[in-house]
Amino acid sequence: MLGWHRDLVRRRWTIQHRPGRPPVAAELWRLVLRLAAENPGWGYRQVHGELRQLGYQIGASTVWAILNRAGVDPAPRRFVLFFIEHGTRRIHLAGVTEHPTGSWVVQQARNLLMELHDCVGEQAVKFLIRDRDTKFTTAFDAVFTAVGTRIIRAPVRAPRANAIAERWISSARREYTDRLLVTDRRHLHAVLAEYVDHYNTHRPHPSLQQRPPQARAEPAPPGDNVRILRRDRLGGLIHEYSQVA
Repeated sequence: MLGWHRDLVRRRWTIQHRPGRPPVAAELWRLVLRLAAENPGWGYRQVHGELRQLGYQIGASTVWAILNRAGVDPAPRRFVLFFIEHGTRRIHLAGVTEHPTGSWVVQQARNLLMELHDCVGEQAVKFLIRDRDTKFTTAFDAVFTAVGTRIIRAPVRAPRANAIAERWISSARREYTDRLLVTDRRHLHAVLAEYVDHYNTHRPHPSLQQRPPQARAEPAPPGDNVRILRRDRLGGLIHEYSQVA
């Protein structure tokens, strides 16, 4: 009995077992990277869909793993930096980039302070609430502390701590960016700049008594001969209305 058992164990461990999925062929690996390189706006699901159209039987998670291992972002994202004034809800679009770095963010902070200085003076910013993204470096904080601004870091995974900024992100996505195919960085910056102008000058806010952040003079009550005109913005996805005599 013991001899039979030793023979069974010996034969059991001489068999080469390869658990998990079979390795991806080198040709298919190169094709995945080629599609990603030739189409930088594609995410891994679009690459996966194209491969299926070509007849390759490969899982979406495998495509993700190939791109991730090769140092290619499986889901391309564009970094948008903005600031919002808590008191007025006014938005400042700082910039859009595909390659955010700490130095880029620092430069946008300097640009913001120069803009605010031209408008209302250096001491306009008393507090700055930000998340804990690593791109907000010590140099970024120093730009604001140099003019007397107190930096408040939001707790980890606590979006409600900066709810006003999170609300603007939700509004921008729901009202425009989720309804549009963005082609590149320039396109995204252009459409966001127009949306910011609409948001600041026309869009009503409940917390501001249904007035926009940069409200104009209170309109006169409509008379008998007043017409309501519609202005289409952002390709007609957003409408603005005004009265004319």
